[in-house]
Amino acid sequence: MSKRILIVDDAAFMRMMIKDVLTKNGFEVVGEAENGAKAIEKYKELVPNLVIMDITMPEVDGIQAVKEIKKIDGNAKIVMCSAMGQQAMVIEAIQAGARDFIVKPFQADRVIEAVRKVLG
Repeated sequence: MSKRILIVDDAAFMRMMIKDVLTKNGFEVVGEAENGAKAIEKYKELVPNLVIMDITMPEVDGIQAVKEIKKIDGNAKIVMCSAMGQQAMVIEAIQAGARDFIVKPFQADRVIEAVRKVLG
């Protein structure tokens, strides 16, 4: 069975780039969300195997969304996506329950490496 992934980023082009990398590598993108609030709704609805989550977003940021998703599903697998210079936020995200992180601008192979590592 293919691994189902939810992509969360407020930038449509980032979602598109991540989706492109994932689908080319045999992963199924089951949904997209543009902020943390939508991510939480979509997680409940789609129950993906993995979430790739941006940290900085409007309404509900990635860290808050990770905390909420982990309340819904303690086993949720989440990979954070952050821009350079957000180390403190990445640490906070990992403490909140994220399993790994990708730094933007990302390399396609690093995205796949993180996804495979977290999915085991």
